[in-house]
This record gives sequence, structure tokens and C-alpha cells, in this order.
Amino acid sequence: MSNVQSYLYYISKVTKSKNMDNISRTKAYQKFYFRHPEIKWALLASVVSRNAGWNMTDLFIPSFQTVLGEKERMELFMTYERANWLIFSDAFPQLLIYQLSKQKRKPLFSLLSYFHVSSFMIKEWNHFWETYDEDRLMVALIINEQNVIHHPVIKQSYFKKQIFHKLPYLMQNYLFMSAVILPTRSARLYGVTVFQFTNLSKRIETGKRIANILFNNKIHPHILCFLQTVEHTGSRFDYEQFLRMSLPKSPMLRFVYPVVTHKDKIRNDWYKYRGVKSKWFQNNTKDKISHFGTSFYLKRHILKKYTSLKSRLFS
Repeated sequence: MSNVQSYLYYISKVTKSKNMDNISRTKAYQKFYFRHPEIKWALLASVVSRNAGWNMTDLFIPSFQTVLGEKERMELFMTYERANWLIFSDAFPQLLIYQLSKQKRKPLFSLLSYFHVSSFMIKEWNHFWETYDEDRLMVALIINEQNVIHHPVIKQSYFKKQIFHKLPYLMQNYLFMSAVILPTRSARLYGVTVFQFTNLSKRIETGKRIANILFNNKIHPHILCFLQTVEHTGSRFDYEQFLRMSLPKSPMLRFVYPVVTHKDKIRNDWYKYRGVKSKWFQNNTKDKISHFGTSFYLKRHILKKYTSLKSRLFS
């Protein structure tokens, strides 16, 4: 077996084993970051992946079960799961090829084409190898992965019809109820509201806003402490145990969801027909970083009150 073949076999095998479910993906991203902290996107991906797991198990708490039927909840789960799986299947081979490049002390990014990685990222990885510009690579990976899921998930006819044009998604979007939480081992939470998820540029901007909080010098050590000491189970109890609130406990993810088998289609190179907007690389985020938990849980409290009222009216 040639070196190239052995590399491809190794990368495919490891990616498949780590892409089993949300728990395995989250841990793989985080473990990679602590081995290669110059790849900031890996830590960002682990935080966003944790949130995907929490969103999945949210579907089992009483208020969501009242608002959504079983079919709707499974469709929402599949939306989170498909996007989570697809990003990992594209990104993790990139991380492993970078790791191999470090080990061999030479760039091996030509291997990326075997995994249908965009020509955009092949160029960006080579640029990183020459310049070591950590922030540019992180933004490039945000841009790439949001483009990767844009057509297979966001614009795919099934998800578009069953999820993004249905009332539960529209309600969350309208009320700004969807969010990415960056927890600490205290009652202090940081985060970003996710709005207009179907808009590609908005998703990229959201990714950059999350990164700005995550790598803020004052906040980063506290978030890092949480990530290093609290095992990801998929339940919001992972961080809610540190809050001074009485909250319904969501289940651990592996207790309620089976492993899903996905079919991967050969992806077209989005960069060749969509290109990159200059604004995607610009850092225009000027958010005031503040405690996020109050507003997030106020909205969830409103949802709980609504579902309680709905139950009484229609019981």
C-alpha cells in the first residue's frame, strides 16, 4: 500500500469512527484542539456541537413535547443531526490532514481533494501553512462549513418544506429563541442569539460572533475550564447544574436517540459556483459581551407558560 493510500485509509477510518453521533463528534473536535491549539476553529466547532446536542435533547422536555408532535420533534432532531454529521464529515479529514502534515513536516493538503473538500479550503490550508494566520484560518473554516451545509441541509427540499417553512421554526426565529450558549462553571453564561438561520451570510456572521466571545481574553479561561472539566452528555444539565434556577432536566442524548446512519453524496465544490463574498472575511462584530443567561431563560420561561396555558385550554 502506498503512502497516499495508507493516509487515505487512516483518515477515512478515523473520521467514520468519530462521526458516530453528536457526543463522539464533540469530543473529537475538543481533543483535537487541545493537541493543536493553533486550530481555533476546532474549539469553536466543539462548542457549537455541544449546543447541537443540547438542542436535540431539549425536544424531550415537557414544554417542547407540548408544542411539538413526535413527528415534528424527530424532524427537528434530524435537521440538527444531519448538519452536525455533514460538517464533521467535511471538516475532520481537514484536521487530520493538517495533523499528518505537522508530523511529516510538509504540507499534504493535496489529499483534501480525495475527500471532496472545496478548492477554497485547499487554498486556505496552504496559506495557513505559509503564514500561520490562525484567525484567518478559523474564519475560512466558518465560511466553508456553512457553505457545505447550505444546499444539502438548508436548501434541501425535504428540510426546507418540513422544517424551515413550518410553524415551530418560524416561531423560534420570530421570538429569537434559538441560541448558542457558552457556559462556565458558574451562574454566568455567555452566548449568541441565532436568527435567520436559513441565511448563509447570517450564519457566517453568527459563527464569527461566537468566536469573538469564545476567544475573548477575559472570558476564554472560564469557558475553557468548563469544557475541560465537564463531560458532554447532550443534556443541558451539563451546565445548568451551576445555575441558581429550578429547571426541567433534559435527558442524556444517548439515552433517547439511536445512532443514525447517513448516506454521503459526493459534494459539488461550492466555491466554484458561489465564490466568497469579501464581507465574510471582515470582522464587523461589535457586540457588547454580557451575561446571556437571563434573556435566554426568560424566553424559555415564556414558552413554558404558553404550553401550560395551551394544556389547560385544550385538555
